[in-house]
Amino acid sequence: MVYSARSMALLLAVFIALVTVLFLSLIEVGMTALLVAGLICFAASYLLIYVVMEFLIFREINKIHKMLAKVRKQELSDIAGQKSGALNPLRNINDEIIAFAALKQKEIDELKKLEQFRKDFVANVSHELKTPIFAAQGFIHTLLDGAMNDKQVREKFLKKAAKNLDGLDMLVQDLLTLSQIETGDIKMKFETFDLVALCAEVLEQLEGRARKKDIRLRLGDPRQKLFVHADPLRISQVVTNLVSNAVNYTPEGGEVTVSFDMGKKQVTTFVRDNGEGIPAEHLSRIFERFYRVDKSRSREKGGTGLGLAIVKHILEGHNTRAEVESTVGMGSVFSFRLQRVKPE
Repeated sequence: MVYSARSMALLLAVFIALVTVLFLSLIEVGMTALLVAGLICFAASYLLIYVVMEFLIFREINKIHKMLAKVRKQELSDIAGQKSGALNPLRNINDEIIAFAALKQKEIDELKKLEQFRKDFVANVSHELKTPIFAAQGFIHTLLDGAMNDKQVREKFLKKAAKNLDGLDMLVQDLLTLSQIETGDIKMKFETFDLVALCAEVLEQLEGRARKKDIRLRLGDPRQKLFVHADPLRISQVVTNLVSNAVNYTPEGGEVTVSFDMGKKQVTTFVRDNGEGIPAEHLSRIFERFYRVDKSRSREKGGTGLGLAIVKHILEGHNTRAEVESTVGMGSVFSFRLQRVKPE
């Protein structure tokens, strides 16, 4: 049997009216007064009970029923934006359902993002692996098909095959490093060291690459000493990746500068170049794995597409982050902060 607010109000009103008439009959009230009192009690009870049942209970129960139906159908986004009524006696139940829907919708959205990220990552890895493998394979098969007898061609093709395999090795190493940082297999080993001296060593290692493009590498003040508390091996990797990127995207005759800003508690390291610059719409994504502003030109310049992603994860392991400012045609400035300490 299905009960409505009207039928429930009618039944309760009749019951209350009968109880009232029975009570009044016990104190010897006249028949006319009994009838009038019964009718008034019935009408007032019916109206009051109907309003309470219809507007404060049945309607809210119907809302909850509709919400539960949407939960069953996984239409959670429709629920998450709703608000419970101010006079709702079942407000706690409504609020719980809305909160549950909002939480589950957030989880669903996150899972969708992760699924898309996984698809993009697999596609990107496949493409990045395929390119050097196919190139090296092509050179080797060409040699096997008869070009090996030509000494000049043989040496040229073997060098190209080796270059592509070296690039493949770099990609695998970067993927391994990124995976180990994310899973915690690589632990940060914090110690006190001179950041200026570390950056000087990195610039010295990259001097040969820069010289080939006639790019000048500069260090703010080599005599300055700035001691920080961090993992020197990983920070060296951060500086290497940032300076290497700057060299790659700076035209011949350009300049790359590493400088520092010393605060009371932190030291900020800046890596500046006067290269191509990065369009504003790409700045928020350049630290994503394999993200390239110009894919065709980026691959020509070398690199695995994971350098900035590694920078991001290493700095997150130091409770800090990389920042970037860039103007197209004028260059870019990458920076990061580390905790400053007194020398031991």
